[in-house]
Amino acid sequence: MQGKSDPNVEFLDAAALCGHLVRAGSVHAFLAEHRQRLFPDDLFVDLFKSARGRPSVPADVVATVMVLQALESLSDREAVDRLRTDITWKVAAGRALTDEGFHSTVLTLWRNKLRDSNQPQRIFDAVRAVVAETGMLKGKTRRALDSTVLDDAVATQDTVTQLVAAIRRVRRLVPQAAALDLAAHDYESPGKPAIAWDDAEAREALITALVTDALQVLAELAVVELDDVATEAIGLLGLVAGQDVEPGEDEGSWRIARKTAPDRVVSTVDTESRHIHKTVHEYRDGYKAHIAIEPDTGIVTAATLTAGNVTDAAATETLLAGEEPGLEIYADSAYASGANRVAIRGAGHDAVIKAIPLRRAVPGGFDRDDFVVDHRNRTVTCPAGHTIAMTPTGNAVFGVRCGPCPLRAQCTTAKAGKTVHIRVHDDELVYARQAWRDDVFREHYRQHRPMVERSLAWLVRGGNRRVRYRGAQRNQQWLTTRIAALNLRRLLNLGLHRDDIGWAIA
Repeated sequence: MQGKSDPNVEFLDAAALCGHLVRAGSVHAFLAEHRQRLFPDDLFVDLFKSARGRPSVPADVVATVMVLQALESLSDREAVDRLRTDITWKVAAGRALTDEGFHSTVLTLWRNKLRDSNQPQRIFDAVRAVVAETGMLKGKTRRALDSTVLDDAVATQDTVTQLVAAIRRVRRLVPQAAALDLAAHDYESPGKPAIAWDDAEAREALITALVTDALQVLAELAVVELDDVATEAIGLLGLVAGQDVEPGEDEGSWRIARKTAPDRVVSTVDTESRHIHKTVHEYRDGYKAHIAIEPDTGIVTAATLTAGNVTDAAATETLLAGEEPGLEIYADSAYASGANRVAIRGAGHDAVIKAIPLRRAVPGGFDRDDFVVDHRNRTVTCPAGHTIAMTPTGNAVFGVRCGPCPLRAQCTTAKAGKTVHIRVHDDELVYARQAWRDDVFREHYRQHRPMVERSLAWLVRGGNRRVRYRGAQRNQQWLTTRIAALNLRRLLNLGLHRDDIGWAIA
């Protein structure tokens, strides 16, 4: 059953005896005074549907600990230790000086209950309700979008390690698999097989043996009735066995594929983590945190977490969901695709987004904007005046016309002549490049976008570049709780207080 805080002040109450030691205007002082108003029992009543059993830790206490834990970047054990020994935490949570807190698994239990509920981000929503009540976002017509990379919480596994781990898991879950006689490795032992790893032939022989074992397991279990957990494990084995390997030169042999699968699973421990191409030469594994902020106040209005290989533009719709039309959306060129611009405009917003720069076939020569495109008649005219009809796929092939052309050296190095590729949203991209050349447009962008970069820096500060949990859903919950804590701190810096009417900003 749900526990409730005693309205009577305890003997040796930390706030009564030591409240003056907590810095005024801090998150701790705010929670000490307002935690029950911010996190009332009714907000969490659905998590404890039964009225029987031992009462839980009061909701306002747990929610306070979660906020402070996210704010100070602590593990569950560290957070509970802080509640037991730190006066400021005791004051914030309304505990007595002699209170010993609770076991760290209580935090795990509450996160699980929240995650399985129909409102898993209610701590973030509670702070967002405070923002709405202050009215500080009324009349604010700008939102800035950006993302940052979050490293996953597990070690990246190579092909061999993933195959061994996936086969071991299936054998552990399915007795029929455990009974199979597999030859590549002793799957009762964790870790990699013992081979001469500097011997290319030995490595290829091991890959062949592991894939053969995996295929044997998959074939034997194809007609076996399995529960959901075992079925998921079988599916993961099939995915791992196929994503990194390809047939070798000899019949029945396998080798590491010479290209990377576009949606490659990087670990059997966290199957939702993905490769992230931060730059051409820098690769990371993990997730992306996407946020939208109001740039004048620095308040994060929305946040979502995705696999690391999801593009920034793909998160735009989620970040702007529920927003009234009429916003100016500030974002860098990662959001500048024609399709995303059309979607933003379709939602009733204006895109103040950095244009994607054009690549010139010849340094200093012509680019797409030097060609005149008639979308209605589907023709393209080059700088030399040649007009070509577009193909159904949007290509304008100038071919032999480039041979004697005096402008060829400025246009193309292709032997077959110039081909112009016209994309689906070409007109949107042309307009975007024209807007980016405007000094006023660029000045607005430079004025209002930097705040989102500072907000991301605050988000990952204090060891928060690496997520604490496995899986997107758990880390989404962590992300929104962390942002709720940062938003609360930002609100207090802006003068959040409670008056006779309600929440207000000084």
